[in-house]
Parts: sequence; C-alpha cells; structure tokens
Amino acid sequence: MSTTNRTLSSTPSTALHSAFSCAWCGRTASAVADDGTQRHHCPSCLQSPHVPDPAVGGSGDCRGRMSPIAVAVPRTGDWMVIHRCARCDRLTSSPTRADDNQLVLMRLAVRPLAQPPFPLEAFGDL
Repeated sequence: MSTTNRTLSSTPSTALHSAFSCAWCGRTASAVADDGTQRHHCPSCLQSPHVPDPAVGGSGDCRGRMSPIAVAVPRTGDWMVIHRCARCDRLTSSPTRADDNQLVLMRLAVRPLAQPPFPLEAFGDL
C-alpha cells in the first residue's frame, strides 16, 4: 500500500490500494475497508473531513472537521456513525466498518445513558 497525505474524500475510487493519514489522530489507514467499500472516516478516531460527496452531490465545501457525535441503528441493524461538522453544524452519517475502533463506537453508543438529560431517579417513582 502506498501512503498519501490526501483526505479520504479526495482519494479517487480507482485507487483501491491507497492509504490516507488522518489529520486528527495521525494514523495511517486504508482508504478502502476490508469489505471493499470506500471508507468515509478514520477507523481509529472516527473523525472525517467535511468535503462534498461526489456520489450524493451534497454540499460540504467548508472543509471543517466532522466529529462523531452518536451512533444510529436503522431497521437494517447496521450501525451508522453520525457526524457533526465543527464549522457549519451540518449532520452526516456513514456506515461503520468491521475494523472501526470498537471502544470509540461503544463510548458513543452509551453516552446518552452515561449523561442523561434528566435524573434517572425519576424512573424509580414510576
């Protein structure tokens, strides 16, 4: 594998064996996941740059940092990482991959239980 300093979304889909260096944690990761699909975030820290997605044609020209804020589990049962842009507050989602950092994913999943918006003692009175 060749190591490049390109961001994930600027990596052409034809470069299946390219790698990118995460701008936030500095780790080098393959731009293609183990299952052959293109990776949308760093598997270590789950951060990603906010760039336009050519497949969807969405906006994202601000090049801000997309921070993982939550996980969602649609009816299909596949986990999705929810990202929020630190610059423009736009929300996006990307599917998790088998080699994503499981500790970071679980930390995102249990955050609502660890920091509830109301006291959990209220359930005792029900």
